[in-house]
Formats: sequence, structure tokens, C-alpha cells
Amino acid sequence: MSVNAQALRGQWNMVKGQVREKWGQLSDDDLELRGGNVDQLVGKIQQKTGEGRDAVESFLNDLTSKGASMLSHAAETVGDYANQATDRFRENYTHLADQARERFEDSREVVRRNPAESMAVAIGVGFVAGLLVGLTLRSR
Repeated sequence: MSVNAQALRGQWNMVKGQVREKWGQLSDDDLELRGGNVDQLVGKIQQKTGEGRDAVESFLNDLTSKGASMLSHAAETVGDYANQATDRFRENYTHLADQARERFEDSREVVRRNPAESMAVAIGVGFVAGLLVGLTLRSR
């Protein structure tokens, strides 16, 4: 059996803690993946622990396959949450757009039925806004 070197290199920082948990006698120096050389690492673990090569490789392969599975599951979960958030956003946006459209149509109808009153309100609001701006500028 051979270790999937590419998978191990990609997940080494995550896997290293679990290797140290299993074989506590290994130092940080022992667990250095120098130049990405997995064979040297396996040999160093064998030498320090007395485990057989197949046992070490099997353990490392199990860890990397679990890590890949966990990463895949995490990515899938994040994707699901993102899809749910997007769906909720679309629903809320559609609802708000419909409400805004209804209010606009209601306002148009009020102005159409009461043009004189609507003009008076618009002029009054403009006058009050002008007074507030003028007073604010004058006080500076």
C-alpha cells in the first residue's frame, strides 16, 4: 500500500495533529514534510514508533480520506446555505418590489383623483423643505 502523497501534502497541517495524537513520541522535527517527501516521513514515523510501513501508510491514508470527505461535506453545506440565502433574498426582493409597485400605483391613483390637493401638498412640502434648508444654512 502506498500513501496518496498529493492528498497528504494538501492536508498535512490538518493531519499532523492526529498523527501526533496517535504517536505522541514524535517531535515537530519528526513531522516535518521536507520537500513534500512522503516516503521520508513514513520512514521517520516507522523508525520512531516501531510501526510497520503498511500500518503507517494505512493510518495516513485513512486520515487523508476522512479529511477530504470532511472538506467535501463542508463545501456542500456552505453551498446549501448559500443557495438558501439566495432563495430567501429573491423571495424578499420580489415581495418588496411588489409592495413598492402597489404603493406607487396607489399614489398615482390618489394624484389622478385629487390633482389640486396633490399639488398643494407637493408645494407645501417643498416650501417646508426650503425653509429648513435655508434656516440650516443661515445658522452656520
